[in-house]
Amino acid sequence: MMNSRVKKHGFAGVAVVGMLSFAAVPASAETVIKIAHPNVPDHPMGKGFSYFEELIESRSNGEFSVDVYHSSQFGNFDSVVQGLQTGMLQMGSASTPNLAPFSDDFLIFDMPFLFPSYEAADRITDGPIGRTAAQALVETGIIGLGYIDIGFRHIFNNQRPVQTLSDAEGLKIRSTPSSAHIATLESLGMNPTPISWNEVYTALQQKTVDGIDIDLNLAWFNNFHEVNQNLTLVRSLYSPHLVMISQSFYDSLSPSDQIMVTEAFAEMKLYQRDLIRQNEEMILEEMEKAGVNIVELSEEERANWEAATEGVYGEFEDEVGSDLIERARATIAQ
Repeated sequence: MMNSRVKKHGFAGVAVVGMLSFAAVPASAETVIKIAHPNVPDHPMGKGFSYFEELIESRSNGEFSVDVYHSSQFGNFDSVVQGLQTGMLQMGSASTPNLAPFSDDFLIFDMPFLFPSYEAADRITDGPIGRTAAQALVETGIIGLGYIDIGFRHIFNNQRPVQTLSDAEGLKIRSTPSSAHIATLESLGMNPTPISWNEVYTALQQKTVDGIDIDLNLAWFNNFHEVNQNLTLVRSLYSPHLVMISQSFYDSLSPSDQIMVTEAFAEMKLYQRDLIRQNEEMILEEMEKAGVNIVELSEEERANWEAATEGVYGEFEDEVGSDLIERARATIAQ
């Protein structure tokens, strides 16, 4: 049974430069693993790290203690990276668009309609393509342990049901800062508007934007269905998170402790992915009960959406690399 205990810390949003006090905590007999991630405790990511905490503390017989800083309490992406590099953090999680500055290989996850299923996504994240992308972090003092799920993106909006591509025309949709993400929404006729994650709910509530393209779990656990009554199941982009560990921390562990940490993560990864995927049917049922109008694109209409985004591949071919795109397609087709 999963441990429901998640350690809570009251310093949300504090930058790394303001967290020197963490380094001053007196040493104890325990080895402390501080982990930062951006999601709420009830989200499968939060539950996954709670499960990792339980595994480590149980298997180490009390020699390791895990502190989980959820909901971006440690700070933004830059704070997490700096924390891993300076030793203030031992582990953290980041979305692949945030990691693209380290390697263009991460941009493969921003290519529209590339992944037909979770199983296909697993072949990329767990295979040579995912491992090569993560390897780019090593020179910065960070090791990529592996990928966990966020999910497939769908279109939520508060204006009208979207059953066809023409219905989506002109919708002002919150996007990430990813240039490929923005290009994808533009190719679909929408008006992408980057907004910081912590401002999204208010922007949807106040109708600063008409909607958002986001996966089901993030939408549900952040209550976006309360302010978006129309959902179109598009599955345009697959979004993973890379779980990272500080190289200096990992190297300080004994070989047996390194194995313990990597094996616990491997179990946590499968547990978290199962939660993301199993939740989706429940979320759709609950959203429908809450009055959300849910549209499933027909095969013919989905083909129209895919065709509309074909130009994105040409636009980003130089950055992503045509060879990487072809390798990804070949891997998915296996």
